[in-house]
Amino acid sequence: MSIAIQISPNSSLFVKDPQSTETGREMLRSSVALMQELGFEKFTFRKLANKIGISEITVYRYFENKHKLLLYLLSWYWEWVKYSIVFNTQNIEEGDKKLRIAIRTIIASNKRNSLVEYIDEEKLYGLVVEESVKAYHTKDVDAENKEGLFLTLKSLKSELAKIILEVNPDYPFSNSLASTILEMSLRIRFFAEHLPSMSDIKNSDEIDEQLYLFIDQLATTALR
Repeated sequence: MSIAIQISPNSSLFVKDPQSTETGREMLRSSVALMQELGFEKFTFRKLANKIGISEITVYRYFENKHKLLLYLLSWYWEWVKYSIVFNTQNIEEGDKKLRIAIRTIIASNKRNSLVEYIDEEKLYGLVVEESVKAYHTKDVDAENKEGLFLTLKSLKSELAKIILEVNPDYPFSNSLASTILEMSLRIRFFAEHLPSMSDIKNSDEIDEQLYLFIDQLATTALR
């Protein structure tokens, strides 16, 4: 059973929406695993096609290039996290409590949800940690932004910024703090896993809780 959530990345990202066919959904499922395994640089449509057992040209019927496929996957992740924040904070009145739930939700987005059939959130989260900066640290970022290719990321940021203002309506840097929380949840985990001297947080079974304590302290101090 699929979860009732409509995730609609910008139509400029795809030629044919992969969520509309079983072949397309299998491409999403397999591309997450293969891109995480090989890395974005070594990932190719030919390798994806071979993994699924389809022709390479079939992949191109859905996506113009692998950069737009990566952006599509990231857009799915950003929208999923926003949905989860809204769902988990509904009926919560206290801004402080709502923000803490939102932070835990962001960090817990690496957990598999069996109700979503064709996206493995755990593997997708690993891909986001490893490869997300490659989506917008490019020379084309301004043009792609004008096309609206980052609308789901900005929508997630806005949802978090709205909660921040519920904690402190006079805080002047709500967008910056929201962006920092989102980025730190990924970058500090990356450092812990690959460049441990860059972080006090250790790559262990307690990494999620350590990340939460760090980001919660960061937000609480800023909003005090």
